[in-house]
Amino acid sequence: MEERTRKVNREIRIAAVFFSLLFLSAICYFGYYLIAKSEDTIQSAYNSRLDTFSTRVARGEIRGSGGEVLARTVTDENGDETREYPYENLFAHVVGYSDAGQTGLEASAGKYLLESHVSVVDQVNNELSGVKNPGDNVITTLDPYLQQLAYDALGDYNGACVIMEPDTGKILAMVSRPDYNPETIAQDWEELISDDNTGANLLNRATQGLYPPGSTFKLLTALEYIRENPATWEDYRYECQGSMTYGDSVMNCWEGHVHGLLDLRLSLANSCNTSFGNIGEQLNADSFKSLCESFYFNGELPLSEELSQTAQESSFALNGESGLAERVQTAIGQGKTMISPLHNAMIAASIANGGTMMKPYVIDRVESADGRTVEQFMPEAAGKVMSAAEAETLTNFMVAVVNEGTSPSLQSDSYQVAGKTGSAEFSSNKDESHAWFIGFAPAEDPEIVISIVYENGGMGGSVATKGAKALFEGYFSR
Repeated sequence: MEERTRKVNREIRIAAVFFSLLFLSAICYFGYYLIAKSEDTIQSAYNSRLDTFSTRVARGEIRGSGGEVLARTVTDENGDETREYPYENLFAHVVGYSDAGQTGLEASAGKYLLESHVSVVDQVNNELSGVKNPGDNVITTLDPYLQQLAYDALGDYNGACVIMEPDTGKILAMVSRPDYNPETIAQDWEELISDDNTGANLLNRATQGLYPPGSTFKLLTALEYIRENPATWEDYRYECQGSMTYGDSVMNCWEGHVHGLLDLRLSLANSCNTSFGNIGEQLNADSFKSLCESFYFNGELPLSEELSQTAQESSFALNGESGLAERVQTAIGQGKTMISPLHNAMIAASIANGGTMMKPYVIDRVESADGRTVEQFMPEAAGKVMSAAEAETLTNFMVAVVNEGTSPSLQSDSYQVAGKTGSAEFSSNKDESHAWFIGFAPAEDPEIVISIVYENGGMGGSVATKGAKALFEGYFSR
């Protein structure tokens, strides 16, 4: 009898421990949900509770950094609401739309736009009058002047452009083309999603587009070489003869140009493929992968909440088991490496900011309809991705690109540009390539970073350099 009692008590204790653990697991899950996941649910375009908010609150405005209205709600005499976008296509992807679902800030900032922080007296008066309370306004970091410059710089090309402050992470402009008019999205919807429309107009190429980085990636290749050879990298020498053989393949410099004797700085300044192919043969692939993953390849980018919901991960596939051809191609930004324009801007900004990567963000603050600040967002560092000395070295290399290398058209008496062009082949036809530019100015005290890509923009980066020139000139002549 006593043994049976002990057995029963043991089973009760086991059951008690089990249900206690189950209870604790539930508590932990709900705690995690409330802290980490609740905002995603609240802001989801599929959250029916947002519709409930909209019956009591008129959706607030989205504004530019200077107070310019980018999106607003207009109510007619019958009480019907229409969402208007005064700049039409210009801010299409970053601001988004609120008909036919929601995208961009219209989706990610929905919880702010459908909350009202006007005075209690005003709220009571509105309720008694049967009038909706005005929603809070989202003030962005976006500058309409720079947004127009970026839009014009892309011209008739498909592609994307990001302009940001390197020391804060503020996104000053974000453009993707082809675009659409958010004001007529409902009428244009069937055409935009038609199988006959191959332009992917709804895709925000700045955050969701993935491209081979081309020669812009040589910055990270150079950094890896410096780290693997800390005492001897300044002694690096390579005699470029215009082409090199690796395995059964041949790599050529652009137009077969013979660069002659180069050190590491001039290898980057001249964007010498064969020199970087030579470096690629020497690098430790696993170490290279670790470096790139420290720059957030193969993982979520460190972005503010409103940007992180749709951003695509960049990919880096090289590892210790990769063959010679993949190592060589990866070193010049080809192979399987893919990157978004926003991510490339973040890498350039890290160099400009002395090695510290800042989290990009596009909402500066939230204000009530009567102008009181409800919430203020501040710059936030993602982490130190390189030392200040490494950042200074790469900056000097990028200055050499402009002063001694492939981008002399970016020289100016008013400011010094540090930059890197890139041509990224994307098909078996070597005449088809995307044109890249990433860079910043002034090099000695950077104010803006530019990342711009032109789909099928051609070799040599001339199209991208011309676009970057227009952006820098427009910014510094303002």
